Amino acid sequence: MAAHPKRVQFNLTRPARPFHLLKKWYEKAEASGFEDPNGMTLATATPDGTPSARVVLLKHVVNDGLIFFTNRQSQKGAELEANPKAAVVLWWPELHRQIRVTGSVSHVTADVSDAYFDSRPRAYRLGAWASKQSQAIPNKFAMEKAFLRLRTKYKGKDVPRPPHWGGYLLTASTIEFWELRVNRLHDRQCFTKNSDGWTLKKLYP
Repeated sequence: MAAHPKRVQFNLTRPARPFHLLKKWYEKAEASGFEDPNGMTLATATPDGTPSARVVLLKHVVNDGLIFFTNRQSQKGAELEANPKAAVVLWWPELHRQIRVTGSVSHVTADVSDAYFDSRPRAYRLGAWASKQSQAIPNKFAMEKAFLRLRTKYKGKDVPRPPHWGGYLLTASTIEFWELRVNRLHDRQCFTKNSDGWTLKKLYP
């Protein structure tokens, strides 16, 4: 965070639906030319509550949800299958902004996973088959050898999506927006989903 942030007017007004604001902040981050503006920390947990976190890439913002893709046999995939709840953080230090989202997680449809997989570079698609994500590698050449075998196998052919690879939709139940303010009087706004829509609360920083 900047030691001397710009003085910004403290603003109590925000759109009624938080995804309008989320998209607005995200689009500004994309337009600002930052490296990986879609990088977000994904936190999952085992059924007994043991947490883990890693950075994944946000690929789609949809109504009431965020979509990301991964190997479903990875640690995060196994944890999401056993405990389909998660939290993510989007952090843009250059903009002095952070978004936190919590909610439930479900699989996206096969056609959505297929469409994104097919859009990836060919080497990435081969890598999705070659990597047994989160498993121990028996030796330092195992993954490279698997990649080369797959490259030969699919030479001149389309690379299909592995059945264990696909997308997840995080359906938001809470969304919190944090923005830097002078004197550490930061702006925190928390939206909570209920049967009537979204409720907004202002939080002390």
